[in-house]
Amino acid sequence: MMSRKIACALAAGCTCVVKPAEDTPLTALAFASLVVEAGVPPGVINILPCSRIRVQGVGNALAKHPLVRVLSFTGSTSVGKWLYERCSSGVKRLSLELGGNAPFIVFDSADMNAAVCGLMIAKFRNTGQTCVSANRILVQEGIYDAFVERFADAMDRELVVGHGLEPGVNQGPIINPRQFARVSA
Repeated sequence: MMSRKIACALAAGCTCVVKPAEDTPLTALAFASLVVEAGVPPGVINILPCSRIRVQGVGNALAKHPLVRVLSFTGSTSVGKWLYERCSSGVKRLSLELGGNAPFIVFDSADMNAAVCGLMIAKFRNTGQTCVSANRILVQEGIYDAFVERFADAMDRELVVGHGLEPGVNQGPIINPRQFARVSA
């Protein structure tokens, strides 16, 4: 997600300040290091990791600072609303991707195997922890039972749960206890 937003800014000749999610700062720092290694001058991409305790202060500073011309956020609807309120007083441009509830729709006319394969990817990529992970699966009544059976078989056959660095594992751990509680609810 971060790379596609940064790419657009760089293509427009802009610098970037990235405040990564608290749980994944090392990914952002590694990305910035690789970008410099590839020849982008230091300071064009700036990573600003912070704890959950400090995130409101950082968000407020970015939303209010006059040199920050555009703010882009991917995450919860509540945080998006909070940023919207802060950006609105200065009419700062704002792009929000909020509260993913990506639907996956399967009609009677669908190729059942292709639909199951597509849903396996859409639901379980990155352990299902992306904003575009399929969260609402809608299957036409006429094929519902057959689809559920094939999907369950595919999960049994293809999903290997365990430590993310173990060979063969394709479903690593949930990122934090808060997310685990959400998934378990």
